[in-house]
Amino acid sequence: MSPHFGIHPTPLPHVKLIERTRLVDSRGYLERLFCMNDLAEAGWKKPIAQINHTYTARRGILRGLHFQYPPHAEMKLVMCVKGEVFDVAVDLRAGSPAFLRFHAELLSEHNAKALLIPEGVAHGF
Repeated sequence: MSPHFGIHPTPLPHVKLIERTRLVDSRGYLERLFCMNDLAEAGWKKPIAQINHTYTARRGILRGLHFQYPPHAEMKLVMCVKGEVFDVAVDLRAGSPAFLRFHAELLSEHNAKALLIPEGVAHGF
């Protein structure tokens, strides 16, 4: 079990809710955003291919669902570092028992939550 992350199942197979552990003192806090070894128990298996940062200028913007077909399929770790987003994951894996079902989480700078989204699952915020 990781000292840096709480790893929790969701109703969608292999989609995990990740809760980052914050080390808080009078100066503020420190939290680990990613550690391949710690997240391996949640299903992270590949090296990081890219890191993206999105800025949304206005409240209420919907960016749609993001999804890639093989050979470009990706596993994603989605978090919010400022403000909050309502992130929705939709299972698009044809053989999955949760095919076309969704799971949503409020991700914010305050709750230190992230979603681990496996290949074959779309997500949007």
